[in-house]
Amino acid sequence: MVIAGLGLRRWGLGALATLLALGPIACPSYAQEISRDRADARVQRPVWANDLTGYWVSLITEDWRLRMLTPAKGDYVGIPLTAAAARVADAWNPARDAAGGQQCRSYGAAAIMFRPEELRIGWEDNEATLSVSVDAGMQTRLLHFGGTVPVSFQPTWQGYSSATWVARTTPGFVQSPPEAQYLHVITTHMLPGYLRQNGIPYSAQAVLTEDFDLVSVQGEQPYLTDTTTVADPLYLEYPLVLSPIFEKQPGAAGWDPAPCSSTW
Repeated sequence: MVIAGLGLRRWGLGALATLLALGPIACPSYAQEISRDRADARVQRPVWANDLTGYWVSLITEDWRLRMLTPAKGDYVGIPLTAAAARVADAWNPARDAAGGQQCRSYGAAAIMFRPEELRIGWEDNEATLSVSVDAGMQTRLLHFGGTVPVSFQPTWQGYSSATWVARTTPGFVQSPPEAQYLHVITTHMLPGYLRQNGIPYSAQAVLTEDFDLVSVQGEQPYLTDTTTVADPLYLEYPLVLSPIFEKQPGAAGWDPAPCSSTW
């Protein structure tokens, strides 16, 4: 898809989010299981797969106040909290989190892509694993192609992500053109964390579903969209859908890793 004449900047507000709302879009035993799964699956990205590699920076096109600043305690606008979630959020104490080594609770997989940040995306393991490093909180997500979650896998902030390339189909055709495809990712086994910096929780039961897609702007670098859906039977009345957007960068000049923080 080509969108002409947008002329956006890094933190630009505006209509891009609306236009892009088209959507699609260790222990040795653990290492041994991963290696065996990859060897058995022999999964490589197809020749028509979008190239997501490189450096990407957030475009804050929605919820600027909630993403660029720490929302006030009790500011839950836009989140379909359950009563149980509201009780947890009302008890949020950033000083207690910091003292208990829980500064990364809002940097888990269910929330990390919605932060102002830069991504570094690259392939590992003969293109069986896509690595998504995030400078905010110095986090790294691993998107695994083929295989299943190892039995010995223990929950982490980023959980376990299973990835699949999906080609769109068009009525009347066997398959859409090669460029019309996206990356589908499902993440489970996440440690309990925060959907926002102000203590809005998601539980260990949460499941994150994402569709990564590329959108080109004529004459400019491409944009990466990440349509995310967080489902949590304990803390969400219904799934939360967000659509962070990233702009391709020519290099690592903006890459600025910083540790997790309980507040901005």
